Amino acid sequence: MTEKMKFETPNLTAENVAKIAQIFPGVVTEGKVNFDLLRTMLGDEVYGDEAYEFTWVGKRDAIAEAGRSIRKTLRPVVEDETTPTGADSTGKPYCSSGSKNWDTTENLYIEGDNLDVLKLLQESYLGNVKMIYIDPPYNTGNDFIYRDDFKQNRDEYEDEVGVYDEDGNRLFKNTETNGRFHSDWCSMMYPRLVLARNLLHDEGVVFISIDENEVSAMQQICNEVFGSANYAATFIWTKTSTPPALAYKCRKTVEYVLAYEKRWTPQKYFGSMLDNGDAPLLNTGNPLKTLTFPKGSVRFNFIKNGTITAGKKEKVTLENDILVENGVNATPFGLTGHFKWGQDTLENEVSTGTYFLIKTDKFSIRFQRVGNNDAYKTPTNFMNIELNTSVGVGTNESAVKEIESLQLGMCFSYPKPSTLIEALCSMVCKFDTEALVLDFFSGSATTAHAVMQLNAEDGGNRKFIMVQLPEVCAEGTEAAKAGYKNICEIGKERIRRAGEKIKAENADKEGIENLDIGFRVLKLDDTNMNDVYYAPDNYTQELLFKTEDNIKSDRTDMDLLYGCLLDWGLPLSMPHTHEKIDGFTVHTYNNGDLIACFEKNISEKAIREIASRKPLRAVFRDEGFISSPQKINVFEIFKLLAPNTSVKVI
Repeated sequence: MTEKMKFETPNLTAENVAKIAQIFPGVVTEGKVNFDLLRTMLGDEVYGDEAYEFTWVGKRDAIAEAGRSIRKTLRPVVEDETTPTGADSTGKPYCSSGSKNWDTTENLYIEGDNLDVLKLLQESYLGNVKMIYIDPPYNTGNDFIYRDDFKQNRDEYEDEVGVYDEDGNRLFKNTETNGRFHSDWCSMMYPRLVLARNLLHDEGVVFISIDENEVSAMQQICNEVFGSANYAATFIWTKTSTPPALAYKCRKTVEYVLAYEKRWTPQKYFGSMLDNGDAPLLNTGNPLKTLTFPKGSVRFNFIKNGTITAGKKEKVTLENDILVENGVNATPFGLTGHFKWGQDTLENEVSTGTYFLIKTDKFSIRFQRVGNNDAYKTPTNFMNIELNTSVGVGTNESAVKEIESLQLGMCFSYPKPSTLIEALCSMVCKFDTEALVLDFFSGSATTAHAVMQLNAEDGGNRKFIMVQLPEVCAEGTEAAKAGYKNICEIGKERIRRAGEKIKAENADKEGIENLDIGFRVLKLDDTNMNDVYYAPDNYTQELLFKTEDNIKSDRTDMDLLYGCLLDWGLPLSMPHTHEKIDGFTVHTYNNGDLIACFEKNISEKAIREIASRKPLRAVFRDEGFISSPQKINVFEIFKLLAPNTSVKVI
């Protein structure tokens, strides 16, 4: 039987039940878990009657929502912007809805409800994200946006918590902050964090910005989703240098950043470099040995150019003359002394960037590690503020200036500074220059800005995935006045302008021309397939004949290709090409990870050519074959020419 693409996200609940069945086969019958039996098998000392728990009305539905499958897709918007950054003659900004550098970029910008998007990314990015940063709604009473389908309406909520008795009398005053208000917010956050955890690498970290309104609830949710043992830190960020003077109780100046790891590791986080962090190489307790120092490995503070003659120095014996040029040894030389290291250790250290310092003619040689864990302080939990010329982590005010410097106006009231997210990214991705960073409450795309800035500074190739609901800019707001229809337009424009600005400011740096400042735009939409694709048995033969196609008429080859990538769990940022083979359009993704042809009545010659390339995966349109015998013949061709290729149809 021909295998069809699913085009449906995994049912995580069913997968979890299957995992239980693998460990305890007897407790699962017809897909249902016998919890009484499971409890017995675990033992009461493990499965106790009472335990501390954090709960709210609607929690069960929120947990279940994370596991529910959906039939949706991500549709690519390939076109690069066709107009320059800036404004037209009327002052309105050029707002391209398309991508930037589609063919070369490895970054993604995804428009849509992040709950659905996270579900769609489960297979393509499972365990691949090194860092997640989110700045979710703080639940202040006016910033709740997401309205999930599983959330109860007010009547259902009031009935469940017993606000009314049988006679309709109110039992207590149900204010917006009394249960429902916080419950809705918790129900919004819980499934998103469950899905986000799945995407994290085993050494991955999630950073969550939050204020005092829900910091307690957020920490309790994270303790449950990530495990309290995987809590790493709570960082304190100074959000303003000018707190409101008319505050009644206190002038609030800080917010919090919670940090949780996928699995707790002893790996330290990286702060600033150690000041004068060089260490002595000599130790009088070690045996006398001779070390050879390679050319260019030693820096001299007491001589810039010249020759240092061999002989006895105060601390060591110099075995041969040294030629010094621009303060560095231009020739190798030997030293004999009581050294901590042997020759093998010295050479290994030099290969990782360690260099040596000789500050005076006494030759008390020291070493300095660069690009190494030991060269950096562990950060404190206080994210230091910018003061005068000291560059640290900025505030809301500096973030506003940052956006204004990109000529984006006052589009956001309380943006985060890119320096905050860059500092967080440096903590966990400093030495992982290929790391993938995700932000699924992208807002003004500050995270993308920070990733590009960090890459420009150290030559890294970290990638980002931004996810944002295209929330409409309300009429009368500064963003609407500036001509932006939704937040996504602002975010994409911010990435375009910030990328070009970063490149211009670093034009003299080697390799800056390779800095990835592009992004592929993908938009969340309903499935590419008509209902008949999922339930053909519900259609009579007559209705099947009347159904023209199982693919929606407005979908393109690119839509279908990206639907297949999601279904097969392939990353969405790899290169792909298309070509004509015997007159049929054929798409090749990442040099053969997938080859697809979505045309009807594809010829045997084209099929043989595709099979001869031995792709890992191949997909065809079910209607691409004239008859069932031809379809069978296709699979026989692949068995002969490419037996290891997985072949499916849509």
